[in-house]
Amino acid sequence: MSFKMHLLTSRTVAVILPVLLLLGMLYSYIWRHYRDGIFGQEVRPADGSSSRVDFTIVNHWFHLVASDYLEYQQPSIVQGRTDVVTVTPWLAPIVWEGTYNPELLDSIYRPQNISIAATVFAVGKYTKFLRDFLETAEQHFFVGFKVHVYVFTDRPKEVHQVKMASGRQLTVVPVPGSNRWQEISARRMELIQTLIEEKLQNHMDYIFCLDVDSKFHGRWGTESLGALVAVIHPGYYRDDRSKFPYERRPESTAYVAPRKGDFYYCGGAFGGLLQEVHRLANTCRTNFEADAKKGIEAAWQEESHLNRYMLINKPTKVLSPEYLWQDFKPRNPEVRIIRFSGVIKNYADIRPNV
Repeated sequence: MSFKMHLLTSRTVAVILPVLLLLGMLYSYIWRHYRDGIFGQEVRPADGSSSRVDFTIVNHWFHLVASDYLEYQQPSIVQGRTDVVTVTPWLAPIVWEGTYNPELLDSIYRPQNISIAATVFAVGKYTKFLRDFLETAEQHFFVGFKVHVYVFTDRPKEVHQVKMASGRQLTVVPVPGSNRWQEISARRMELIQTLIEEKLQNHMDYIFCLDVDSKFHGRWGTESLGALVAVIHPGYYRDDRSKFPYERRPESTAYVAPRKGDFYYCGGAFGGLLQEVHRLANTCRTNFEADAKKGIEAAWQEESHLNRYMLINKPTKVLSPEYLWQDFKPRNPEVRIIRFSGVIKNYADIRPNV
């Protein structure tokens, strides 16, 4: 090699190396922030320490591949439900009977081999509702998909053993009881957050958190999947938002100001992608603890905090009141099917401090 060629090569290397180094640093920076924003989040415990929660990449929610062999009725954009609203102002679907094709949706999600976790809390006398919940879930909740139900209870011996289909399982998680039903309600977000961090991350795709004093009557399946999923409360969906039972005290972190609010969402049914529900649970828990330090308990515990969270962090899919009706209510004409419903009960009999 000539002296000129050697000099040229040295100069080229001297220029290229810093450029490559700069590009490497830039790539690392972009990937770290992209990963943090999409696949994980920073969790800061009460002691101020920091720990990452990492989640697996979720492709199936963004890339919907339909079967080439499935035949179904042609969709229409000029015919359909006209008695209800089927999309929110932020363009999230509102799911009603007659707004989707269940066979088409199942054909899209089944090959993805998705897994769904469900949490249910049966503390104290609420164990009496567990058998109906579990048996009807086997009949209607994501039938044909991998489902793992986690039962939180202070009475593990009272958990009824339900025969579950292949790919479905149940885990009992012991928790302490309480003399206040409000405290039981408020602790749910903390327990959901811990479950995700310790058991579910990188193993499950979706999670739904459901009330035990309810039972399934119809399909609850892939039409309910979304990043952050809320259920409209059956008691208030026809009301003006001024009548919603939001937390109205400004000193509470769950505060919703007058003339604010979209819908009133159920605390008894919500879900979505694992990382989104973790973010919700972590935020609600943090806000609940901040209120407790000031001697404040939100009007409806975790439901109040959930409604505040979803006012800011809009759900990407909203489920109609079909997905959590109330047995004591007559069915309104727009509710063509009841899928999940709270059973009639005597609260004085089952709540410890009522």
